[in-house]
Amino acid sequence: MDCYRQITPYFRYAIDLFPGFKKKRVPIARFLCRRKGTTFSLLPIQLIPYFQYTAAAVMGALLLGLGWWQMGQRGFFGASLAVDPDSLLTPYLVAYWLKTVVRGFRRAHPVLRRFFDLSNTGSSVTHELWKEVGSFFLSFDIKPHHPWPSLLSALLHRYSLTTTHFLFGTASQYRASRSH
Repeated sequence: MDCYRQITPYFRYAIDLFPGFKKKRVPIARFLCRRKGTTFSLLPIQLIPYFQYTAAAVMGALLLGLGWWQMGQRGFFGASLAVDPDSLLTPYLVAYWLKTVVRGFRRAHPVLRRFFDLSNTGSSVTHELWKEVGSFFLSFDIKPHHPWPSLLSALLHRYSLTTTHFLFGTASQYRASRSH
């Protein structure tokens, strides 16, 4: 068909927090659709649309926050204090990530339940997002001091291959269609 051609890539930051803080610029492949005259990008699956932090950084921070929540802390300070200060992780960012990840899991629930036992997950009556994200993590066997990065990678790949969407966040081509 050959309806697209590769054009100059753009660069964006990818920030990782685990096992240590790393911030680097990565190239993102771009293409021009000759038929529609529009451009599109191919974002690697380990990145989240419109996030500088990788999916592993987000999940790792949420695992830290969940641990603090399970010890009785309320709020989001524990996770932000447990990582390298150069990462600029704030409690607000952790709170935003928690909402984004729970929203992604809720949206993906019908697809994910085909691969995982999600019978113990679902929206919390008390709207306790930490409890809800924790139940999803247990269903996916994602837990601290466990090889969770490889499990997360497999989860992201499986979901994306099944749906052609990102598990977390919304790609630009789908954002535009919402406003029409």
